[in-house]
This record gives sequence, structure tokens and C-alpha cells, in this order.
Amino acid sequence: MQWENLSAPDFAVAVKETQGVCVLVLPCIEKHGEHLPLGTDLFIGMEAARRAAEIEPAIVFPPFYLTQILEAKHQPGTIAIGGHLMLQLLEAICDEIGRNGLKKIILFVSHGGNHHLASFFLQLMLETRKDYVVYLAQSYWDPGFREFRDELLETDFSHHAGEMETSMILAIRPEMAKMDQIDEHSGQRLGRLDHLTGLEPGQEAPIGWYANFPDHYAGDARPATAEKGERLLDYLARRLAGAIKTVKEDRTAPELYEEFFQRTQH
Repeated sequence: MQWENLSAPDFAVAVKETQGVCVLVLPCIEKHGEHLPLGTDLFIGMEAARRAAEIEPAIVFPPFYLTQILEAKHQPGTIAIGGHLMLQLLEAICDEIGRNGLKKIILFVSHGGNHHLASFFLQLMLETRKDYVVYLAQSYWDPGFREFRDELLETDFSHHAGEMETSMILAIRPEMAKMDQIDEHSGQRLGRLDHLTGLEPGQEAPIGWYANFPDHYAGDARPATAEKGERLLDYLARRLAGAIKTVKEDRTAPELYEEFFQRTQH
């Protein structure tokens, strides 16, 4: 069900078989400590989507990584683009997905910095009427996943390139995890903006992430294992498969979307 692997005739069949549902993964290209590949978010997101589509068929859009990662521009290998272009590209991609007959698009966020981007993009879908509907699936922010993660992992703090992501890379791309290059110190939170009380934690200022994690490593990756990674990926895949099934069965959101735009004209 991966878009780029299908022939044109097979694609047309897949649109019908999936009831017009497409999963669009939103990762990025950025540094993940000293030990993980720049494409960590991409590899994890695409693998979770691929597994989910095996459970509940949906077409998975090709790897797309031109998303929000401006806070990593100081690190080698980062691919960061401007905000306006970012939103235009995302809308253009959704337009193309819809033009190809997939009228229900599920955004699956596999990079923390894209969570706010995806939520804002959903709001922008009320600016101009589309012939498709966009949904946002839960991922790392699913309360159930957080509880499962906290029970499974040995470390209490694993936000970026830590035990969680390293475990998943060990499960799917073990040759890319350079465990001997893990820096046991640079994953610690620096808290250089903690004096700004009364503001949103971690979002005190645009420089918030850099203030805490300038090396783009947040946590401790040393306890990571492939077995933990398999269990984490399995949870994400099953959760996303459930979302795909829910979206297939949904008739209300498209109807309300149409009703809304009819009322905006009167």
C-alpha cells in the first residue's frame, strides 16, 4: 500500500480497496544525538504507517520531510524551510492526494515539532473549501501510548534520540544505530530559560528548545533495545490502524464540512 511502489493500474484499484484513505506521515530531517541517523523520524513514521496499512489497508504517501525543524538549523544535515512555504507545500500535497481520488487524508506526526504544525494546518482547512477532509491521528501524544511507553522504558525522560527512538531504530534499522557513540551527558536538560516563570514550559520563547537541548539529544539512549522498539512500533501501528478504520467509517465529518461551507456563503 506504499504509493511509490504501486503501478498506475494497481493504484486505481488501491484507491477503491482503501475506500479513498491516505496516510501522510509528517517527519523531518534533523540531528538525533551523536548516534542516530538524520532520518530517524522518517524511518519510524514510515515503518509505523506501513505496519498499520497491513492491518487496515490505506495508501501511504511517499516519504515527505519538508516540515517544521527551524530550531535545528545550527546542526549539520538539517533540512529546514520557511513557514509559508512549508504550509503551501503541505496544502499542495493534500490537494494532489485528493485529486488522485483519496478524499480522506490522515496526518500522522512522527516528529515533535510537527504536532503544532499539523494542528494549525487543520484549522487552515476551513479557509478554502476542499473536496477532501483532513484528519489528525494520535501518535506520541496519545495518553495510552505515553502510559505504555513509561511502563516499558527504563528511563524517565526520553524525548529526542533517547531510549524510545533509539529502541525503534534498533528494531528497524539496527545498522544505523551507533551505540558506541552515545554521549551520556549531552542528553540532559539545561533549563537555561527556567527563570521565565509563568510561561509555557518548553515554549517560553522561540529559542526554547535550543535553551534546553542545543545538541539535539534529550534523554538517555543507553538502555535501548530492539525488543522495546518492536513493542513501541507495534503499539503505534495498531493505534494508527484503528484510526484508519474509524476514518473509513466516518460519514459525519465530510457532511459537516460541506454544511459549514454552504453556510459561509449564506
